[in-house]
Amino acid sequence: MQTKYQTSPLPSRSPSSLSNSLRAGSPLPVPVAYRLDCMSAAAKRYKYLRRLVKFQQMDFEFAFWQMLYLFIAPQKVYRNFHYRKQTKSQFARDDPAFLVLLSFWLCVGFALVLKLGFWGYIQFLLYVVFVDCIGVGLLIATLFWFVSNKYLLKPSCQDQDVEWGYAFDVHLNAFFPLLIILHVFQLFFYNVLISHEWFISRLFGNSLWLIALGYYIYVTFLGYSCLPILHKTHLLLYPLTALLLIYIVTVAIGWNVSQTVMDFYKYRVL
Repeated sequence: MQTKYQTSPLPSRSPSSLSNSLRAGSPLPVPVAYRLDCMSAAAKRYKYLRRLVKFQQMDFEFAFWQMLYLFIAPQKVYRNFHYRKQTKSQFARDDPAFLVLLSFWLCVGFALVLKLGFWGYIQFLLYVVFVDCIGVGLLIATLFWFVSNKYLLKPSCQDQDVEWGYAFDVHLNAFFPLLIILHVFQLFFYNVLISHEWFISRLFGNSLWLIALGYYIYVTFLGYSCLPILHKTHLLLYPLTALLLIYIVTVAIGWNVSQTVMDFYKYRVL
């Protein structure tokens, strides 16, 4: 009888990445049914952090495809997480290439608009990456990890749990569209429109924040709703109502959220 294996919905890993993994002594992924051992959570974290300084072992091409699909078909990205669970016995990423690319996109646009010098850019880079992305991400991932394991686990799955690393990956996935909307797309309109004291300026700028945060909530919902051990994940969409109310209030009272955030970054690095 032939055994069928699920294939990844995204493009496969690049040959160079596979060859680098082989040279580094990493085994090729095999079906979980044939794995004789599973790494502990500590071992997985150590392996992930160790690869942060080994750029030649990162698959940036595959990470780029994941970023593209987060915009056009985020469901496919999470189906790929299921494929990883079957082949490597873990939902979370074991390749930090996505985090490295995310850090790059996080800083380039804002640094150009703020007209930072070299040292200003380094200061901005460190603050945005380690505070805005990773620091806040650790808090959000830990919150969702606790809530999902405490309140969203199915009664029949109490002997299983959501990996913390997967919760952090969900945050990174949801953060990327927000990043592109606010740190790239918004900047084309900041000086010519958003930075002015016009009604249309705050309406447009605040609408971008509504779209970006709404996308974050939606992609986060997809991340947890695709886990078969969870139920009632529709509760994760409830913050959309509060977000819409806050958007209406900020526009009505004349608060330009984009201007406030830009002033905050100028204060932090200038």
